[in-house]
Amino acid sequence: MPLFDLADDELRTYRSASTEPEDFDAFWSKTLQEAREHDLDARFEPVDTGLTTVQVYDVTFAGFGGHPVKGWLTLPAGAGEPLPLVVEFVGYGGGRGLPHEHLLWASTGRAHFIMDTRGQGSAWGGGGGTADPVGGAPSYPGFMTRGIDAPENYYYRRVFTDAVRAVEAARSHPLTDAARTVAVGASQGGGITIAVGGLVPDLAGIAPDVPFLCDFPRAAVLTDRHPYREIGLFLKTHRGRSQGALSTLAYFDGVHFASRGSAPALFSAALEDQTCPPSTVFAAFNAWAHEDKEIEVYDFNDHEGGGPYQEAAKLRWLRSYV
Repeated sequence: MPLFDLADDELRTYRSASTEPEDFDAFWSKTLQEAREHDLDARFEPVDTGLTTVQVYDVTFAGFGGHPVKGWLTLPAGAGEPLPLVVEFVGYGGGRGLPHEHLLWASTGRAHFIMDTRGQGSAWGGGGGTADPVGGAPSYPGFMTRGIDAPENYYYRRVFTDAVRAVEAARSHPLTDAARTVAVGASQGGGITIAVGGLVPDLAGIAPDVPFLCDFPRAAVLTDRHPYREIGLFLKTHRGRSQGALSTLAYFDGVHFASRGSAPALFSAALEDQTCPPSTVFAAFNAWAHEDKEIEVYDFNDHEGGGPYQEAAKLRWLRSYV
């Protein structure tokens, strides 16, 4: 696919037309306050994986509504003091997978926590094991329109809350250093990372790759590729509900979390990315509030983005922060 979005100079200055809800901060403050009324109840069970260079823990903690959420905590074998912590969120349809799928960050001498995404984990990788016990109004198959009738009901309210609680759970382990915590993720995981970066004020850094869940008003009409296309297909049936849907989505738009970003950030975008178009990524990057921010751009890549090259870029970048 040749370049289909804005030119480079336009991307660098592009701003989203997404309207921030007046009660955005109040909505998220109340949401997190309600979640914290439940005991975090973070449990770390050692797992015999057959791996000798790392120690893996099967983690369960209380997320949104006190619902149990799974994760893996992986530490370098023999760790005896608190380590820098990398909290990772996964792409659309994936789950936490199996421990041996996630060895990069522990191999750098850091602690690594990966969160299972509720209701997902059935499309690729090693799968997941976290249910989403909350029902919702009629939605198009997938997750993008589940509970889109109201922000209180929307699926990603639960996911983003789980993600904040995941950071809290990972930080509660005695061998992780809360002061040296970064959040990372690609695609959906990148969108979740941006949300966490706007909701958790004391991170050491964030690194979202080709992030999803940004600039909904543009994404929903610019690309016909899933998952954004789920929104259009829902509205194709539910005629006349576009404004209501966009009003709900505004509470979950990465652009508005980015404007609250208080940590250094390394983004990435791919100029032929039809899943998460580059202008939607730049909308979040340009809105990111912390002045220490960079973006890696991959001219001829689709949604795979920088792949191993971006991993190498993150390894270099993180040396300055954790």
